Amino acid sequence: MAAGSKLSPFGHAIAGTGGAMFALTCTYPLDIIKTRMQVRSKVTADASDPNVYLSTTDAVQKILKTEGLPGLFAGILSGLLGTASQNFAYFYWYTFLRSGYARRQPAGVAISTVMELLIGAAAGALAQIFTIPVAVVTTRQQTMPPGERQDLMSTAKEIIAEDGVTGLWKGLKPSLVLVVNPAITYGMYSRIQEAVLKAFGRKDMTPGLVFLVGALAKTLATVVTYPYIMAKVRLQWKPSKKDAETHKPYKGAIDVLKRVYANEGFKGWYTGMQAQITKAVISQALLFMVKDQLERYTILLFALMAKQKRAKVL
Repeated sequence: MAAGSKLSPFGHAIAGTGGAMFALTCTYPLDIIKTRMQVRSKVTADASDPNVYLSTTDAVQKILKTEGLPGLFAGILSGLLGTASQNFAYFYWYTFLRSGYARRQPAGVAISTVMELLIGAAAGALAQIFTIPVAVVTTRQQTMPPGERQDLMSTAKEIIAEDGVTGLWKGLKPSLVLVVNPAITYGMYSRIQEAVLKAFGRKDMTPGLVFLVGALAKTLATVVTYPYIMAKVRLQWKPSKKDAETHKPYKGAIDVLKRVYANEGFKGWYTGMQAQITKAVISQALLFMVKDQLERYTILLFALMAKQKRAKVL
């Protein structure tokens, strides 16, 4: 039996959150780059502008030149907070819903791919509703110029002052649509994992296989959902004081997609996708790999705590 199968939903949530935070820390500069590329139009902006990035490499060079190394980690504290809360909620609800459904299935009957996707979507929706305010704050911090950037609490207060409390839930609709991303990822991961284990005649995945399967699953999910990822970021973004006068606020995700297509064509929907896929693939693969290892240590920790509790009773 795999180590992870003995964990409660709470244990899975702890392991998943730890893996996600480690992955985000390793890939955060790519997250900054893809977010900034998503909100800057190369059609309307001067290519010599230090805030316009022609590629991932160009972005790294320009950020280091204008903001130094801290620029590649702007907003990382709120990013880690958001990742921790979202992944804890997602892993908890995913494991809770999946185990609950599995108990109601006849013995030996596997969960179908469709049900895997539905369970993942439901867990993702529950996680998004409660954690999106931190994502809105993080997007603001990542895209504001250094002189206008504020800390987590000040940014949140500014958003509330400008748009009311509901401003913290900007981009909720596309975020709910995007729950299909982790649903596709985990659904594909489960199926690919089963095929790999069968092909290699193994009972457990090695860290290397976990990394490769996680990377493939996340790549497929990212390519399918990227336009809506870009639309969500633009809805949460606030233009700098320099650009505020010429920017017309977006009405919704469809409005974003229409205007980007009109100005930049189909290619505009995928601006920054190179950085997004690189970040998403590495992050997801690291998450699966680290989560798998953390599950083992979490089981050991829970066992030690239970043993200590029994000793006190005796």
